[in-house]
Amino acid sequence: MKTKLSALVLAVPFALTTLAGCSMTDNNSDEITSAGTSTSRDASDAVEKVSSGIYDLIGVKGKASDGRPTVMECPNKDRKTYFRILHPWSFYPASASELGIAMERLKAELPKNGWKIVEYGPDTSKNKNISLTADNDKKKAGAHIVQMLKNDPPKLSVNVVSGCYKVPDGQEIERF
Repeated sequence: MKTKLSALVLAVPFALTTLAGCSMTDNNSDEITSAGTSTSRDASDAVEKVSSGIYDLIGVKGKASDGRPTVMECPNKDRKTYFRILHPWSFYPASASELGIAMERLKAELPKNGWKIVEYGPDTSKNKNISLTADNDKKKAGAHIVQMLKNDPPKLSVNVVSGCYKVPDGQEIERF
């Protein structure tokens, strides 16, 4: 359990750093793109819908974990006014042999559904996991997907993150 938790702690900042870049930013700056104004609950629901859309594109039988969205800070923004949503989850195919098929389907189907793949290929881990990073400007979201073939059980690790939301005037960010 300690090893898996340590891997998650190391993987999430990497994924978030990766997702904060590319077309998830306005005007090629380091600032994360605005996702508009929303309560954290409504923004969480929107990000879960984005994740569901990605799940639908996988196209092979399997199960998704029950990962719940969480509220995060927006870098260099007032933490009482701005926030992002992170939705981490995993997909476990019915058969390990279908894991590569699932990743190839995502690589082919995401661009047909408004996503721009900004990075694809083996990561720097000793397992050389296949990693895919994609942004969707219309949905103001990014996704980082890692094919973990040598995991027991094999899985796709998925992190979906929103752009920065501003909480409506007179309301507070609910943190969960």
